[in-house]
Amino acid sequence: MTRPVRAEDAFDVPAVTAWLGLDAAPRVEQFSGGASNLTYLLRYPDRDLILRRPPAGSKAASAHDMGREYRIQSALAPVFPYVPEMVAYCDDEAVIGSPFYVMRRVAGTIPRKELGVDLPPEQVRELCTRVLDLLLGLHAVDPAAAGLADLGRGAGYVSRQVDGWTRRYRAARTRNVGSFEKVMGWLRDNQPADRGACLIHNDFRLDNVVFDPDDQARPVALLDWEMATLGDPLMDLGGALAYWVQADDGPLFRAFRRQPTHTPGMLTRREVVDYYRTRSGIELTDRQWAFYEVFGLFRLAVIVQQIYYRYHHRQTTNPAFRHYWVACLMLESRCRRIIRRAGR
Repeated sequence: MTRPVRAEDAFDVPAVTAWLGLDAAPRVEQFSGGASNLTYLLRYPDRDLILRRPPAGSKAASAHDMGREYRIQSALAPVFPYVPEMVAYCDDEAVIGSPFYVMRRVAGTIPRKELGVDLPPEQVRELCTRVLDLLLGLHAVDPAAAGLADLGRGAGYVSRQVDGWTRRYRAARTRNVGSFEKVMGWLRDNQPADRGACLIHNDFRLDNVVFDPDDQARPVALLDWEMATLGDPLMDLGGALAYWVQADDGPLFRAFRRQPTHTPGMLTRREVVDYYRTRSGIELTDRQWAFYEVFGLFRLAVIVQQIYYRYHHRQTTNPAFRHYWVACLMLESRCRRIIRRAGR
């Protein structure tokens, strides 16, 4: 869904058009979904392009790397045909004040809070399993064959993630949210060894998947590669399921739902884990899964809190972020409940 560009997110459109070597000025709209990098639709007379750039304000030093995101998708195209076609990358901040890249728009539909199409439960289930097959397919890509063997930092991925997200939360904490210290301590004390190092998306959600407009249950593209790396595939699955709000969840958790995982026919979180476990051949007990589930929820809480931190300190005026601190409190409570259930 697009809307007029927010004043604080505007950029020099003629400068971008000139840099691209195009003559006609586009009609520019801003995508309302997402809360990290800014995404714009550029409607030229003969094509639709997408521009991605970082937000203003405080951000992690390694985040919002436009060149890295562009490189990953360019390299993946020959071996994983679910990335958009890249057009150009600009590292000259003089053009619009930040690096950016441009890609071709993928035709199709993207589910948001609601599915957006009327499908019977059996087709919704097919859509869900095809999306999981997309994730499994990504995890099966040979990073070396894609020229991305140097994307990660080697062994110790799980440990680095626990340490890194712990630091980020402490840096972004505001006075109206909890400390997360018990959760962070539990993650530190119960982290498993890495389960391999495959290509992971790190932001895998239904609203980052584009579906074929002629077959609403068939994925045709996966978007938003800014956090992709080489790492533990179960960390990727845990991150994805942190967003998976199902129909029988409590009212507060449902209030923050942003994708249609409650739709009749969707797999439950437990069914998703079982499906992934069966198709991947990974042996995983429920107790072992508790770590990945808690980490995914904690990581989401850090992302939410980093966004709220920008709102709290008036680095953005987007009213959608006003109540993110409540989500942070809710996610801490959920983490602690899973830890108690895990019994360690």
